[in-house]
Amino acid sequence: MAWVLKMDEVIESGLVHDFDASLSGIGQELGAGAYSMSDVLALPIFKQEDSSLPQENEAKHPPFQYVMCAATSPAVKLYDETLTYLNQGQSYEIRMLDNRKAGDIPEINGKLVKSIIRVVFHDRRLQYTEHQQLEGWKWNRPGDRLLDLDIPMSVGVIDIKTNPSQLNAVEFLWDPTKCTSAFIQVHCISTEFTPRKHGGEKGVPFRIQVDTFKQTENGEYTDHLHSASCQIKVFKPKGADRKQKTDREKMEKRTAHEKEKYQPSYDTTVLTECSPWPDTPTTFVNSSPTPAPAFTSAQHNTYSVPDSNSSSPNHQGDGSSQGSGDLHPSATIQETQQWLLKHRFSTYTRLFSNFSGADLLKLTREDLVQICGPADGIRLYNALKSRSVRPRLTIYVCQEPLRSLQLERQDAGNGDSSNGAIYVYHAIYLEEMAASEVTRKLALAFNIPLHQINQVYRQGPTGIHILVNDQMVQNFQDESCFLFTTIKAENGEGFHIILK
Repeated sequence: MAWVLKMDEVIESGLVHDFDASLSGIGQELGAGAYSMSDVLALPIFKQEDSSLPQENEAKHPPFQYVMCAATSPAVKLYDETLTYLNQGQSYEIRMLDNRKAGDIPEINGKLVKSIIRVVFHDRRLQYTEHQQLEGWKWNRPGDRLLDLDIPMSVGVIDIKTNPSQLNAVEFLWDPTKCTSAFIQVHCISTEFTPRKHGGEKGVPFRIQVDTFKQTENGEYTDHLHSASCQIKVFKPKGADRKQKTDREKMEKRTAHEKEKYQPSYDTTVLTECSPWPDTPTTFVNSSPTPAPAFTSAQHNTYSVPDSNSSSPNHQGDGSSQGSGDLHPSATIQETQQWLLKHRFSTYTRLFSNFSGADLLKLTREDLVQICGPADGIRLYNALKSRSVRPRLTIYVCQEPLRSLQLERQDAGNGDSSNGAIYVYHAIYLEEMAASEVTRKLALAFNIPLHQINQVYRQGPTGIHILVNDQMVQNFQDESCFLFTTIKAENGEGFHIILK
């Protein structure tokens, strides 16, 4: 029995020894010297899968870069957008840099590109009322521009254009392969657009945006290539330097731990990529009579505007959404755009470019005032609710037929006034107390060519003809009734209208 137990111990010790030896072998095979993850990843199967995955560390490479030679503020927290202080009227250089890699956008090699530089509002609230804000600035500063290009200091810019209807934009052509610098001057200060002027620190921020386009097959520079912008604040002369110094002194007083929460100040401001500015011919103010194609966007919305001439006070037609004063909820986006244009809201066609009739009718009076400003907001609300303006004067006019004249002469001889003639009168609504308004409305009401009407007379005592002028119209009684006849002019060209 003891022998059997001894044999068991020997066998057990042998097994343990063999197992330890096998474990030691595994340890040597998987040791740090023999095992490497890079060797495993270098296997063909992993290489094949890795090549199909996108490289996350490969950053998007913009074709251009714009650098403004002005220092950024040190008082901006990490991950926030940089803020740059500018002095009013001072020239600042914007370097236009070609950032393309070899083979990128080869179609512009040896050709010019067009860039448009704008100063726009940073706050979305002010972007909604941009037209009113800039119109107010223009009223207070007649003849001035918000943005100018310092041409003598600029380098490499060609065919510089400034549109009188867009005071906050300049455009020019430039060659990406050559050294190009545009020196800009901002003439508006941030406090000019605040309700109360407390100084530059309380002013609203602006944005400097650069949009670059290439030439299309038809020769117009409307094919968008790149856009970038930066946030700025504009101070009175020397004010930006004082503000920069104040921010720097405040940062120096902070602890090292607090400074880690802020980004450092850089000597230059690099404009960051953004969406292109949704420009239209009437973005800021009413477009000029001769539109400048250089200031139009790549996409145009053209609409046929119905004729707004009508003798009625509401200028209403057949009741359709395009021809009447009412905007129906079923109106499409294009019909809504036509309605806005017809009712003189062309400034807001871009803002409401995706609105149907139902969308626009859902807006409250407060919404429209906030979006369009008090004046246009109330006007748009009244137009949507079909609140017509009462005409200043209403007269009723009937064209006297030739047969009725003959009957009148017969009745006068017989003493019988019941000739059975029916006189149908047209209502003429006058928005202006002027003789020209009477002539125009008569021509519209009775389908008479306006150019054929020489004079309008009123028949006075003893049948005399009195010339209708503005003073006479202003003394018309409201809802007066007139019969009118026409007589040929003395020269045989056209005719006169006589009101009885």
